[in-house]
Amino acid sequence: MGDFVSSILARIESTHIQQQVKDVDYAGLFTNPWFLVPFIALVVYMLYKQAFRDLIIVFIFVAVWWVSGTDYMHTLTVDGILQMNKILPVVFGGAGVLAFIIYMLFGRSD
Repeated sequence: MGDFVSSILARIESTHIQQQVKDVDYAGLFTNPWFLVPFIALVVYMLYKQAFRDLIIVFIFVAVWWVSGTDYMHTLTVDGILQMNKILPVVFGGAGVLAFIIYMLFGRSD
């Protein structure tokens, strides 16, 4: 089992996915019609199908992605040292968002 997990981690590291996600130009992404047209079509389709739960989850993921690029997130570590007074709100906010998503998926009945 350990070899399987290590092979997956080696594959992820060889593709440089983390660096590619860091280098995304979100301003360029949301002005690119090749991304924007399908994204708007997805939102319109979800509104048409009245899939508000799924629409809220998509907007939560977009918001988390946007927040992860703010200056506050870049100052969580200073000289390689984690700043506990700044990380705790992020941890509790993440736990709250995760609890809300779990509630949306499993707690509510439609």
